[in-house]
Amino acid sequence: MLKGISPLISPELLSVLYRMGHGDEIVLADAHFPGETCGQRVVRADGLRIANLLDGILPLLALDADGDSPTIMMAPGEGSVLDPKVEESYLRVILKHCPEAPAIVRNDRLVFYERARKAFAVVMTGETATFGNLILRKGVTPS
Repeated sequence: MLKGISPLISPELLSVLYRMGHGDEIVLADAHFPGETCGQRVVRADGLRIANLLDGILPLLALDADGDSPTIMMAPGEGSVLDPKVEESYLRVILKHCPEAPAIVRNDRLVFYERARKAFAVVMTGETATFGNLILRKGVTPS
């Protein structure tokens, strides 16, 4: 264990976060997400909820301040129902660590999958909330 790093951050995830560059994206995927199909690198975080993992990641990762929102969720398909508490739980954690962060945007499922295919890594979690996937775009680490 290391001081100041959440015990939810595995050595493999810490390595991935460290190797990401400005503009690289990481997918925090729910348990339903086809991570092995979409991801070039897949990190397992089984059993962890995304909001908890996010709380461990954001002290280590600057969100991108350039361009559109650095936080993206999957939009529900036609006839699907969203639980607004899921996005609220993510936003609460994001604003705790990044008070100036813009609102989370939503991408259509197919657009989200395409973005996930280009992401630096996909982290497969134990999140069971429908449409609970979240993409983070890394920014420049402040000096």
